[in-house]
Amino acid sequence: MNSMAQFNWDDIPFFLALARSGQLTMAARQLGSSHVTVARRVERLENALRQRLFERSSKGYKLTASGRRLVETARHMEEASAGISPGEAPGRGLTGSFRVAVPEGFASFFTDRMLKAFAARFPALSLELITLTQVLSLSRREADLTITLDSVTRGAYRSEHLADYNLCIYAARDFLAGMPPIRSREDLLSQRFVGYIEEMLFASGLDYLDEIHPALRPTFKSSSIFSQLTATRRGLGLCVLPCYLARDCDDLVPVLADQLCLRRTYWLTCHSDARQMQRERKVIAFFSDEIARHSDVLLLPDRNAAPAAQVRHPGLK
Repeated sequence: MNSMAQFNWDDIPFFLALARSGQLTMAARQLGSSHVTVARRVERLENALRQRLFERSSKGYKLTASGRRLVETARHMEEASAGISPGEAPGRGLTGSFRVAVPEGFASFFTDRMLKAFAARFPALSLELITLTQVLSLSRREADLTITLDSVTRGAYRSEHLADYNLCIYAARDFLAGMPPIRSREDLLSQRFVGYIEEMLFASGLDYLDEIHPALRPTFKSSSIFSQLTATRRGLGLCVLPCYLARDCDDLVPVLADQLCLRRTYWLTCHSDARQMQRERKVIAFFSDEIARHSDVLLLPDRNAAPAAQVRHPGLK
């Protein structure tokens, strides 16, 4: 770019925030500013460079070729302005807000096992954690990073494998007391089940019961995994639950765990433009590194369960 010396360097953070988010309101939130200010500062930068940096549409802002070229230069400027040295901790100097959308169960796992490490790695970054009980609009860039249960390949979004986790059927000890033993899938047909509301499933991998037996239908339904967990502990039926959530509940026991154990995958999903950004790259690296440290917890079957044959969802590879 021939006009690099002519623009105001203070406009760069506004450009980067909009490049990350694709939305004026979200960029403003990250910066603690207003959407009007963000739009004005980006327009001033474009005028100074005499180049269009974004394509505007009803879905938001998308980087042009000129914008993508400026991102790389702006990233180095951002690192330099933050005072980051080669030997410094990788998250030091990152500021603003960072929004991550995750499934409910993963939110609990992250808060319990990863949040403290996140705060230590990124002390100046304000984390916003959204728990997903429905589909988040990717096109509106409502989150900087999303943990999904299905791989996303459409448009400009890409997913990468984050972690696998196991699920089993669970029931309350009191619920099973006095009942005939459950020895096969056919025995499940006479039992009450707790599960998701079919028409509100936000990921195909949540349709557990149809995979176990096509005739199974829940008698209590909820879009919340924690509502299902509570109902199961209160003896309202059997339920398919992530082992990492249920295994610490002493009042729950696995059912048919020696025959049946489902496996699902968490995918890390974000816009391809965001992967060029320093913050996104470092947060993605954190999730990948930290989840690897806890992979045994996600895959560990219930401590009371015998080894089971793994049943993967047909859509998973």
